Amino acid sequence: MALPTLRQLRFLAALSDTTSFSRAAEACHVSQPTLSAAIGELEALLGVKLAERGARGARLTNAGRAAVERARAILADAEDFVASVRAAGELLSGPFHLGAIPTIAPYVLPQTVSALKRAHPHLKLYLREDQTRRLIDALRLRTLDAALIALPWDAGGVESLSLADDVFLVAAPTGHRLADRPDLRPDDLIGEDLLLLEDGHCLRDHALTVCAGGNRHRGAEVAATSLNTLVNMVAGGLGVSLLPGIAVANGLHIGPDVALRPFAEPVVGRSIGIAWRTGSVREEEARLIGETARSVLGDTVRAPTI
Repeated sequence: MALPTLRQLRFLAALSDTTSFSRAAEACHVSQPTLSAAIGELEALLGVKLAERGARGARLTNAGRAAVERARAILADAEDFVASVRAAGELLSGPFHLGAIPTIAPYVLPQTVSALKRAHPHLKLYLREDQTRRLIDALRLRTLDAALIALPWDAGGVESLSLADDVFLVAAPTGHRLADRPDLRPDDLIGEDLLLLEDGHCLRDHALTVCAGGNRHRGAEVAATSLNTLVNMVAGGLGVSLLPGIAVANGLHIGPDVALRPFAEPVVGRSIGIAWRTGSVREEEARLIGETARSVLGDTVRAPTI
């Protein structure tokens, strides 16, 4: 019995992703006639119509959608097969898809990637920055091999390794009543306009967890999309915030209008960790990447000298 080829399945997945024969062909680096012919051959082999052309592009049929779901699983298994055979010969060689959340990526990846490339010259890293939920979904779908995330994070089907603890610093406008306090405690933030990242960023939840009585804070009407925006909001006098020490120590720009203060007793706001899909053949490599990141960070990301 004739079977579909991986090439045909890859073309079908690309058609599903792009909803266009021309864009799918471009994504697969083939001509449109070549892709169309391969889809036609797949339809003939399966005996069903998989896609329909329309004025607004291609639309998968019910059979096409079912085929794509199975195709993605087969492609992922094929990639695992290749990865497991390569790993038997040499770890961290060839392609590896690594994700990281926005509050970690700019501050951990540069040094980590440099160290990995020095130690493993045949490694080809593909990097993706995204929010935690989407990275976890990508791990489950096998489109990512591992991801640097903030812990704790409970996710079924995913395992993780804690790499380093990350302390929180208080950021306040220069001249604010908290700007020169030598004995700050989380309770001192009660009643303040607490500036946070927008929903979807786990740092927001970690910050609220650290602040005892979080529901007693006056919430700002706007939320930041990044740590840089958060710092600018503090500089503009809109409120106070909590910043992760890892960002402050590794390149987050703090201007003269923002005062940073540590808590009297260091407050660990989160743990930096690496996660991978349960049962992944890349687990050992994910752990090696995690250990490289740990060597860059140290066991604890301490507050920089202020």
